[in-house]
Amino acid sequence: MDKEYESLYHTEEDHNWWFVARRDMLLKFMDKYSIAKEAKILDIGCAGGTFMAILKDKGYSNLYALDYSPEAIELTKQKGISNAYVMDGHKPEFEQNSFDLIISSDSLEHLEHDETALKNWYGVLKPGGIGFVLVPAYNFLWTEHDDINYHFRRYTKKGLALKALKAGFEIVFKGYNYVLLFIPTAIVRVLMKLKKPKKKAAADGQILLLPEWINKLLTLVQKIENTLSKYISFPFGVSAFVVIRKPQNK
Repeated sequence: MDKEYESLYHTEEDHNWWFVARRDMLLKFMDKYSIAKEAKILDIGCAGGTFMAILKDKGYSNLYALDYSPEAIELTKQKGISNAYVMDGHKPEFEQNSFDLIISSDSLEHLEHDETALKNWYGVLKPGGIGFVLVPAYNFLWTEHDDINYHFRRYTKKGLALKALKAGFEIVFKGYNYVLLFIPTAIVRVLMKLKKPKKKAAADGQILLLPEWINKLLTLVQKIENTLSKYISFPFGVSAFVVIRKPQNK
């Protein structure tokens, strides 16, 4: 990730509507799949550890986090998550069959060899364990944002599910989120591609900084969508996701 962007990301991740809504979705899915407070949880690509800190405050105590960025891991440790490690997401260096839940929120697209990563994530998950994998959707939405973030690809829900199946997982549920944003985002990004490309994208243009009232409104709207996403597999959206499970007999 571009270091200027990473610094802005860590500044904004606690309160920006996009990140708040993403964490709300994860919490709703943890509730849907009855993730126990004693569950051993791994956050792959934890950024500044905000979500792990929220889980800690909610009574989850067996929390692990990794990120390739030393700055991100230092912030995570400052939030009270002691089991936080600078580590390559391709190959988490933990015992096999040791985690009840793996969370990968906007991290798989940063990994060059995503199929290798999924196979290794399969290895450290317990039989019957669950994974939440969330990624940016659709290659035609690619912009400088993806370049700044060092993305290797964007996904469709079908393509993501097929890669998870190839790694050995069962697909429990798949869908898209940020559905209401899809049409305006698609229009803006297509128009951006028609313009002459800039020599260097400005990092502060890639996180939408908004007045507080708009930030709160978008957060509310997205939380409503998140509730629906627990039960409805939307046909399109700005992000794709899968809920995956390691088979019990493995």
